[in-house]
Amino acid sequence: MRYVDRRWRTNYAAGRLKEFADQCRKSGLALTPQRYAIFRALLASSEHPRAEEIFAKVREEQPTISLATVHRTLEALCAMGEARKVTPLHVSARYDGNLSDHHHVVCVQCGRVCDVEAPEFSNLLHGRSVLGDFALVGYSVEIRALCKPCRAKGAPKTDAHPHG
Repeated sequence: MRYVDRRWRTNYAAGRLKEFADQCRKSGLALTPQRYAIFRALLASSEHPRAEEIFAKVREEQPTISLATVHRTLEALCAMGEARKVTPLHVSARYDGNLSDHHHVVCVQCGRVCDVEAPEFSNLLHGRSVLGDFALVGYSVEIRALCKPCRAKGAPKTDAHPHG
């Protein structure tokens, strides 16, 4: 198991940005400077940002962009399969531009989310197309933990049940 590091994320983002125009075209969306800036900001972040955080970043180069445009664009990116919502333990949606096979570790104290590559988790349902009455369409493992800064602050341990 390993965290997705900055170098991997930079290379991954470069490849995704090259393909973005084609993906927009296939989805019937125009590639606007605003969409490109939002997608680039999403890919550049390792924090699984909220729309407001992407808005603040994009507004530096697109000062007339609105928060509503950012929200609509993020939803469009999710609809076309270019982003995912990551909302565990969060009141508002957080977004992830990393579509590679990965999972998440979430700090139960501060809400920090990190990508984790864990082949052993990815193999849990390998070869299965159903689970009980459900047809599988995908899955992601969420690991709840306390991050190092929260542990250093003496964050109270939660009653983290290992299976829920």
